[in-house]
Amino acid sequence: MTTLLALDTATEACSVALLHDGRVLSHYEVAPRLHAQRLLPIIRQLLGEAGITPGALDAIAFGRGPGAFTGVRIAVGVVQGLAFALDRPVLPVSNLALLAQRALREHGAEQVAAAIDARMDEVYWGCYRAESGEMRLCGKEAVLPPEQAEVPRGSQGRWFGAGTGWGTYGKRIFLQPAGQDGAMLPHAEDLLSLARFAWGRGEALPADQAQPVYLRDQVATPKAPIV
Repeated sequence: MTTLLALDTATEACSVALLHDGRVLSHYEVAPRLHAQRLLPIIRQLLGEAGITPGALDAIAFGRGPGAFTGVRIAVGVVQGLAFALDRPVLPVSNLALLAQRALREHGAEQVAAAIDARMDEVYWGCYRAESGEMRLCGKEAVLPPEQAEVPRGSQGRWFGAGTGWGTYGKRIFLQPAGQDGAMLPHAEDLLSLARFAWGRGEALPADQAQPVYLRDQVATPKAPIV
């Protein structure tokens, strides 16, 4: 049976999940600025609970962003280190997709507008629809002002708003969702669910392709030129 490790540190949450022998073990905590200290001990804890060594892993999944730049880099660094050392492939998964999958799991939402607070008066935005238990992207992910966030043209039915972008900018997003959770953060259990779909389709990548996806190229406001 497949053994997968999934980890995410792209937001305030630090979360790890492990699939082994058909059983899922997970750890989730909200620990801002402590991801670098907490991540490896949590991984060791779950491997110990499962009674396996890292060598038993078939692949490693991770939240590849968008999210906090430092948090995304921490996850990518740990995944690359483990994957290279173990000679195992990786499964990058969007953090917006994780929110959508969690909304499906916890709220039964089959159409989700996922939004993460991107700071700088913007949101990371992506719309997802459930297909056979997997949240699939409709259109493209983007970083944009909340007033420009919209669902795919021609879409019908009720949408659920998930993520901190709704908590911070919900009043400025024109979509009126049927329900929302503006405090929702990505959870590694949902990362594991999405990774299992990707693994089954043969979408695992070599370790050197464990790369972050920021959506935003500009990470800081540039200084004015000196005249």
